[in-house]
Amino acid sequence: MNLALQDKVIIVTGGARGIGEGIVRVLAQEGAVPVVIGRKEADNQQAVAAVVAAGGRAGQVVAELTEPADCARAVAAVVAQFGRIDGLVNNAGVNDGVGLESGDYAGFMQSLHRNVVHYYLVAHHALPELKKAKGAIVNITSKTAETGQGNTSAYAAANGARNALTREWAVELLKYGIRVNAVAVAECWTPAYETWLQTLADPEEKLREITARIPLESRMTTAEEIANAVAFLLSARSSHTTGQILHVDGGYVHLDRALANA
Repeated sequence: MNLALQDKVIIVTGGARGIGEGIVRVLAQEGAVPVVIGRKEADNQQAVAAVVAAGGRAGQVVAELTEPADCARAVAAVVAQFGRIDGLVNNAGVNDGVGLESGDYAGFMQSLHRNVVHYYLVAHHALPELKKAKGAIVNITSKTAETGQGNTSAYAAANGARNALTREWAVELLKYGIRVNAVAVAECWTPAYETWLQTLADPEEKLREITARIPLESRMTTAEEIANAVAFLLSARSSHTTGQILHVDGGYVHLDRALANA
């Protein structure tokens, strides 16, 4: 299916690694021009180089998104370089250990800045260009907002806010024809996930335990599968879809996990 994303300039925060990198690759394959916003220039450039090597186009801006001024500067840099913004993927973030027992005010607030404040700020600064383009926003969110996880109060709160903002913005931006949706991630295989597994006593057993609870095919979701859903939601092929939270998770959140062992 042609998603009609040719030459569309789409910001992807945290687009240098993991799920973000997968989104960048798929968008470039569809002919779009993804622009990575990330804190490490070397990582950003590596993601861009991979796109270029595959025959696509991409750009990058170095920014520390926990700094409000950097959010504004990064969006301005994208406009200065490409002259437009057709879409935004809010993706950057990191799980944390800020629990109710283990956390504190400073850690909780820092995590909110890492995981949701920049979602608002980047969207706010990109909005004038998105209005011109009748663009689309996709927020990447997590199952933790719905299922809980334990010892991650700030991250769960941030993802609950991501879900709420998705629907709030969908309402506010109706008059501009801007669609806003979210893709909810459960157990997705990324380098960061693999690194976390390696910190455990028996990584292979833990991986088997996790995948056994995923109803569809008892396997992890791939970054490409997340990216395919994101590309669809950014495209005109989803022209009457807004305010939706799409779970790309093999049924992890909503299906009876006893099915995985049936």
